[in-house]
Amino acid sequence: MSVTRAHLALRSGLTGSVSLREPMARHTTYRIGGPADLFVTCDTIHDLALTYRVLGEEGIEYVVLGKGSNILVADEGYRGAVIVLGRDFKRHGLEGGHLKAGAGCVLAVLVQDAFSHGVSGLEFAVGIPGTVGGALAMNAGGRQEWIGDVVESVTLYLPGEGLLALRGPEVTWGYRSTDLPERGAVVECALRVEDGDRSAIRRTMESSFARRKATQPIGRPSAGSVFVNPPGDSAGRMIERAGLKGVRVGGAVVSETHANFIINDGSASAADVVALIHRVRDTVKEMHGIELETEIRFLGSFDQP
Repeated sequence: MSVTRAHLALRSGLTGSVSLREPMARHTTYRIGGPADLFVTCDTIHDLALTYRVLGEEGIEYVVLGKGSNILVADEGYRGAVIVLGRDFKRHGLEGGHLKAGAGCVLAVLVQDAFSHGVSGLEFAVGIPGTVGGALAMNAGGRQEWIGDVVESVTLYLPGEGLLALRGPEVTWGYRSTDLPERGAVVECALRVEDGDRSAIRRTMESSFARRKATQPIGRPSAGSVFVNPPGDSAGRMIERAGLKGVRVGGAVVSETHANFIINDGSASAADVVALIHRVRDTVKEMHGIELETEIRFLGSFDQP
């Protein structure tokens, strides 16, 4: 594996950019994480194809990242390449009754775009962090509505093959999961929307955001919900019943607002977060007999729960 050769090849061929040893704390909502060997911004499909080819030739593993809102990066960093989608993948707009968006578009921007056009269908997504691609990959949503419910089509890029368009029903949509990441890189989607009353849309958005703000530690560094809700119960309620709100390891703290969030108080390391995850899971299992499954993704090499 030659990171140096890959860096030189990408630097000379990309429309976007590439950097060495990029601190991942700058690119995650946890504000935690050591450096990635390569950090590649792909502005075009050509950039993406070139990046996959070069990384493949050099035997460098990689991950496609959005805004880093559901990930914990190891303190030692990531011995591979982090790919993010830039310029061309941030385009969005209303076309033929559908809201089309590149995977690099920030979901909050798309929600506001829908409101500005007076179309309804994305109000549930207000306050959800991350990019459109990340939201699709994990089927992001709220209490009863999910982005998969409004997907008309998704376009993937398959390394060495090219673009593949899928209809919404061709995707396996699960609870905070899909089969998209294992099939390719999401590059674009079309979402079903319908004309609506702008005042009603605003009221729904304001109500949804107020509920999130009251029940989640919005504005605090975190990776969202840490654990998947077990069947028929809430991970947050189980953690709270175990008396774990406010419990900390180093700079990692179980949120007082929502027990299924572990926040970074400004000094947390990835090791702190993982240690606290272990403590929470062990305590819940001892008290309730249920072993919670983690929802956040882990990038790098450390003792994953």
